Amino acid sequence: MATDVTGQESQKEARTKRIERVLWIVLMLNLVVAAAKYFYGLASQSASMQADGIHSVFDTLGNVVGLIGITLAARPADEGHPYGHAKFETYGSLVIGVLLLLAAFEIGSQSITRLITGEHAAHVTPLSFAVMIGTLCVNVGVSIAERRAGNQLRSEILKADSAHTMSDALVSVSVTVGLVLVACGFPAADPIMALVVTVFILISAVGVFRRALRTLSDHSRIDADDIRHRAEAVDGVRQIHRVRTRGTESEVYVDLHLLVAPEMTVADAHGIGDKIERAVKRAHPEVQEVLVHIEPDTEHERQEE
Repeated sequence: MATDVTGQESQKEARTKRIERVLWIVLMLNLVVAAAKYFYGLASQSASMQADGIHSVFDTLGNVVGLIGITLAARPADEGHPYGHAKFETYGSLVIGVLLLLAAFEIGSQSITRLITGEHAAHVTPLSFAVMIGTLCVNVGVSIAERRAGNQLRSEILKADSAHTMSDALVSVSVTVGLVLVACGFPAADPIMALVVTVFILISAVGVFRRALRTLSDHSRIDADDIRHRAEAVDGVRQIHRVRTRGTESEVYVDLHLLVAPEMTVADAHGIGDKIERAVKRAHPEVQEVLVHIEPDTEHERQEE
């Protein structure tokens, strides 16, 4: 078992480094995108481009939060955190959700003010479209790559940040449409599209919060029937019941009840438990621990199922 623990720790370390590498690359790209949109929006007095730039700034803050969260999550278990620090990654994704809400408030309030006051001073030029299309391509590419890495590494922080980045891409599409309308003689379209941006950001925030709350509420992570099927395939198992799973996507904890022959020795029953743990971990590498409750196969225990 010591070898298994060492292997798990090395896998965690490798996973953390890969997530950090992705976040650093995305952070650099987001800084370039944010600067391009915000400063050109400022120069052209485009509310929607400035709003999109602000949203991209929040993207970079999300990357920083992600780096902090994954660093804390990678810390090994200690006396105060016997199950490790994996949920710090979830807390990091929650902070990203909060940043999305703040961005929505900032952009939405500015847009409403401009609609009420009638300040529609955006100047649309060919460079406006070049900036938006260029940054849109970067956002889409980054979001797809980050989402793929998040699924591969089972990283909540990368998935949350990917949603954040994709919302920026959707925002850019809305802003580009607004610029077209302004160029066609509808200046009010600029702050209106900024409000559309706000809606996209709020939708992204809801998705981030839903994923994080699944972890924090100990939502089931693996189908109980799947684990039961694999465990009952082990020789000596009479029955498996009360299967429960919880944890993050990358670190799942399982506990189950094992019924064995009443006359079986503790040593033999323990050996079966070890085989069950190995079988479950082979099928689900994200499982960190399988806690097996050994019980005699009696009518009373079967009724407790």
